[in-house]
Amino acid sequence: MNPRNDDREVLRNGELTVLGRIRSASNATFLCEATHGESSAHCVYKPIAGEQPLWDFPDGTLAGRELAAYLVSVRLGWNIVPYTIIRHGPAGPGMLQLWVEQPGDDPDTEPRPGPDPVDLFPAGRRQPGYLPVTRAYDYTGDEVMLMHADDIRLWRMAVFDILINNADRKGGHVLRDLEGNIYGVDHGVCLHVESKLRTVLWGWAGKPIDDHMLEAVIGLARALADDFGEELAEHLTQDEIAALRVRAHRLLDDPVMPGPNRHRPIPWPAF
Repeated sequence: MNPRNDDREVLRNGELTVLGRIRSASNATFLCEATHGESSAHCVYKPIAGEQPLWDFPDGTLAGRELAAYLVSVRLGWNIVPYTIIRHGPAGPGMLQLWVEQPGDDPDTEPRPGPDPVDLFPAGRRQPGYLPVTRAYDYTGDEVMLMHADDIRLWRMAVFDILINNADRKGGHVLRDLEGNIYGVDHGVCLHVESKLRTVLWGWAGKPIDDHMLEAVIGLARALADDFGEELAEHLTQDEIAALRVRAHRLLDDPVMPGPNRHRPIPWPAF
């Protein structure tokens, strides 16, 4: 999904029509169609009024965190998060994000063959091109292995999650579109000042981060000390921006992927 400029224009200025509610989401989340002139685009709409209160995140801040995560993704140059804005919708102001069309969304098309970027496999069976994360049991009681693809795009996403302090990188938040591009979604619980990293992308724990990724992190750290910090201040507190800068410098000082700690290292459910 490489969004065209007209898709972004439609999202910014189009009329929104709610097509349905996404029931699996914990907060009020709607699939919408934005229409502007002869153009239309599908998008996800999360009204601020529909955000569920959380004990550790201030009320009404999740949409701003989603937008801040998108802006960090853009600044890194990694195209991880689909185009995201905040604007007024049918239920008031909220986050709008371009819909990632996946194989199987259209009932007239066949799902993409093969495993997802993050998937479950029978325990004890090696899966070429995948890295193990943890053993678990499926709904039938069979032992399975949670694994993710050994893909540089996922590795960038794992570094991105460290930087934004993502507390909820589930397997279902990693999407592959019709062209095979990989995106991350659902970044409402990120960018906290306290360490809250919980992710399914632990396959590179202990591995050194390559120079290309570090160059992007260097650019982010420099930008945070300049105009980008001011841009994020519209959505985050100064303490949260400072914590982001600290995480970037910490990663540069010790450019090795961290390992999971014992305190809820993987979000549950994992999908």
